[in-house]
Amino acid sequence: MKITETQLKGCFILEPTVYEDERGIFFESYHKTNLEKALGETINFVQDNISVSKKGVLRGLHFQAGKHAQAKLVQVLQGEVLDVVVDLRKESNTYGQHFKLKLSSKNKKLLFIPKGMAHGFLALTPEVIFAYKCDCHYHKESERGIRYNDPDLDIDWETKGMDLILSPKDLDLPLWKDLQV
Repeated sequence: MKITETQLKGCFILEPTVYEDERGIFFESYHKTNLEKALGETINFVQDNISVSKKGVLRGLHFQAGKHAQAKLVQVLQGEVLDVVVDLRKESNTYGQHFKLKLSSKNKKLLFIPKGMAHGFLALTPEVIFAYKCDCHYHKESERGIRYNDPDLDIDWETKGMDLILSPKDLDLPLWKDLQV
């Protein structure tokens, strides 16, 4: 597996080695020791989540604050998404910057998102099955978010010609300038 750090420190792209023959394919999507070696820290995932979305669904930008902050390992099992991460760590050199990457069942890439970052994705295909591991359980009172179309973040979601579908909760998230972590 190839593990490459993005411009956001601690955020890594994982590209598995894929073995293919007449039976189909095989690849290792997660290897605790190899990931921890790349990260330089121990990760203990405690919860796996799956979401299913149709084309145009935009989920995010979400995070959990305080002691319930989550590191995540995300991947697409079916379809394709535009995945976006925003650095919320005030001490970081990339504070307020974002990174985006297309994840798909075809490219099989995964993204490790450290604690202190907001995350969201846009479903680009008719059906997306999105899976992610979290190192902290969901805690409703710690749930936070930033509006996807915040002008200060200036994220190009590449939505030309697409009708977006967002939850009322996501449409009502605060702007970056009003964010209280």
